[in-house]
Amino acid sequence: MKNETTGNRILLRRKTQELTQKQLAVQVKVSHVAISQWEKDETLPRGENLLRLAEALECAPAYLIDGEGPIFDRSPTETGFSAIPLIALADIQQWTQGKYAHLEPVLSSERGLSKGTFAVRIEDHAMAPAYLPGDVVIIDPQLVPLPGDTVLVFQSDNALLRTYRPRGKIDDVPQFELAPANIDYPVLHSHQENLQLAGTIIELRRYRQR
Repeated sequence: MKNETTGNRILLRRKTQELTQKQLAVQVKVSHVAISQWEKDETLPRGENLLRLAEALECAPAYLIDGEGPIFDRSPTETGFSAIPLIALADIQQWTQGKYAHLEPVLSSERGLSKGTFAVRIEDHAMAPAYLPGDVVIIDPQLVPLPGDTVLVFQSDNALLRTYRPRGKIDDVPQFELAPANIDYPVLHSHQENLQLAGTIIELRRYRQR
């Protein structure tokens, strides 16, 4: 339906799953009032709430937001798969802050993943040839990086991929530098730049270009 809203789709999927608002609220870990507000389009589910809601309703997060994502026959927990949101790189800081971000089609994985694991699509050549534009990387925000790991880092309003190199401490504060694979990009230093580690790359997915 062209005029179908996010609330309509949440209500439809809840009815299809034969769940009450209170039962759904328990699965999503929110109040039943929040479920009611979502179904009435008074507010929108965001961040982790959106992921849990989509898993409970057996559909992709993008389906709930814009009606274009897939609906699953069984939930990821029943099939042994985990759902991973693929987030536009420009929106990743909003996502990590629990705000809404544009979701591309959700990915799946058989791996045991930390809470909050997400994926982004690479857009530049800073880490070429190891990582190329169009590649998708899965990022664990809870995994502490080891020397040589590829990490996602926030530099002001930019989200970047770089190689992590610890560099001791200054006033008992751990320092690190972030190195690109491509020498045309600068090395970043934590004592010179406002850098925030956002997660460690745990998987690369490269798709054949047609």
